[in-house]
Amino acid sequence: MSTTTPHSPEAVAKPTNFLRQIIENHLDNGTHAGRHWGGGPGDAAHHAAGPVDTAKIRTRFPPEPNGYLHVGHAKSICLNFGLAQDYDGICHLRFDDTNPEKEEQEYVESIKDAVRWLGFDWQDAQGHSHLYYASNYFDFMHRAAVYLIEQGLAYVDEQSAEDMRANRGDFTTPGKDSPYRNRSVADNLQRFADMKNGLLADGAAVLRAKIDMAAPNINLRDPAIYRIRRATHHNTGDAWCIYPMYTFAHPIEDALEHITHSICTLEFEDQRPFYDWLLDHLRTGGLIATPQPRQYEFSRLNLTYVITSKRKLKHLVDSGTVSGWDDPRMPTIVGLRRRGYTPAAIRNFCERIGVTKDYSWIDYATLDGCLREDLEHQAHRAMVVLDPLVLELTNWAEVFGSSDHIEACHLPALPHGKDDADVPQRHFGLGRHVWIEREDFEETPPKGYKRLFPGNKVRLKGGYVIECNGCEKDADGKVTKVLATVVPDTKSGTPGADSVKVKAAITWVAQHDAVQAEVRLYDRLFTDAQPDAGGKDYLALLNPNSLKVVTAYVEPSLASAQPDDKFQFERFGYFVADRQEHRADRPVFNKITGLKDSWGK
Repeated sequence: MSTTTPHSPEAVAKPTNFLRQIIENHLDNGTHAGRHWGGGPGDAAHHAAGPVDTAKIRTRFPPEPNGYLHVGHAKSICLNFGLAQDYDGICHLRFDDTNPEKEEQEYVESIKDAVRWLGFDWQDAQGHSHLYYASNYFDFMHRAAVYLIEQGLAYVDEQSAEDMRANRGDFTTPGKDSPYRNRSVADNLQRFADMKNGLLADGAAVLRAKIDMAAPNINLRDPAIYRIRRATHHNTGDAWCIYPMYTFAHPIEDALEHITHSICTLEFEDQRPFYDWLLDHLRTGGLIATPQPRQYEFSRLNLTYVITSKRKLKHLVDSGTVSGWDDPRMPTIVGLRRRGYTPAAIRNFCERIGVTKDYSWIDYATLDGCLREDLEHQAHRAMVVLDPLVLELTNWAEVFGSSDHIEACHLPALPHGKDDADVPQRHFGLGRHVWIEREDFEETPPKGYKRLFPGNKVRLKGGYVIECNGCEKDADGKVTKVLATVVPDTKSGTPGADSVKVKAAITWVAQHDAVQAEVRLYDRLFTDAQPDAGGKDYLALLNPNSLKVVTAYVEPSLASAQPDDKFQFERFGYFVADRQEHRADRPVFNKITGLKDSWGK
């Protein structure tokens, strides 16, 4: 089922989902009409006065800059930026940089690059940037924490981490009050000041919201909202030694930025009551504007043969299991990009899998299918020999008058035009010696084998029909050369092309103009469809055949290939010139995916 989006400037048909239905209902009812910058006390301290905000909705993508984004983040990017795009809204790119120990500027830049590469931007139609950092609001967050203390809604707890954990209780046992829970407001203000001023050691105290230690939702059992961390922050340096917890910072950021639809994954559903509790109290105190944002949850992307834990992905990088965050086997956006996936394929994939609240696994073949659809009509074709074996055409001089003769051949670069004039052509020569795939010759062929064997005829694709006469072997009995003769007047594209019927055409590359290249045959990184489920040891499930490097020969049309250029290597699948290491004097091609799913049942 799909729906036309009447609120979009172009009213494009999009698959419907519960978030679109919520947004369209809000727009029809004017739920968020009249929101604009400068609307609340909190805004005045953080946003310059400006024109009334005309955005109909406002979403945000809030990554933590503690690693490179992965395919699961791509779903969130496409969702948040896509909804804003479709409903005359704005999506903020906001870095939730509240944990300086794990965050780096490198990750910030990589995230901005990933969002742009996927086709989105955080500038509005007037050219105003909507790039924000949680650290922009540290002063306000501190003020909000002080307000909660003043209202008796927060206290400084100096229990050890072990005692706090033990006293929290579990799903069947209520928590126990901290011995520090009933401190006076004055004492809590002083101890919080001591935390801020560096008078307490890291881990010696935390600021907790005072809610209910017996709450059925464990997230409401006096959650920590500030902790002490002496770590240099990538944005604020050493200005702070206390940092807000994400669950405290996130709703404040949403409120200050007037987010209308705060969309996150289902693991945050149990955090929504605290999200609302905090904003209710800050609104009552006049610190944030009315109306306040609301959180909506959807199911995260679970993709087969992939892990999306940043911690585990970082371990693969740090341990040298992969070559880096952009290793083409990694599910990171930089890895997918280097592998050869296109932004359009990823956007189409995210749209195709939909948005629900149901926990489910998406087959990796769905992503590859979206890629094939995107590349089918744009990736130039080329012939390549991955496992080279020499083929000698023994009657070449007899047929063409010289053993050095080169016969000009051509094939369409794209096979979708009505005739050759409609499509670009690729040109190459055929000579006495060519490279063929080793698997294209069998001295004693199995039943049903249609390629080269003594006495059989095949076509060299784009060239002539040839007849196999035998082979040469080395001392160990390994075939070193296949021998064949050219059948005259059978060249492709000539009147005699159909004069000899054959059951197979094989790919080839002539030795005189072949381009030697390194070809990296990538496969899935894990052998198990759910390598991170059920407590499995994901390292034990690594695919030992996830990378095979071969020295191959490619047709001369690829001599001018540029990094990131994508091709269909006929019979083998889609490949890309490596964006990091491909050079004219050292071509490197990565396999993106095969012509069809080879991992299916």
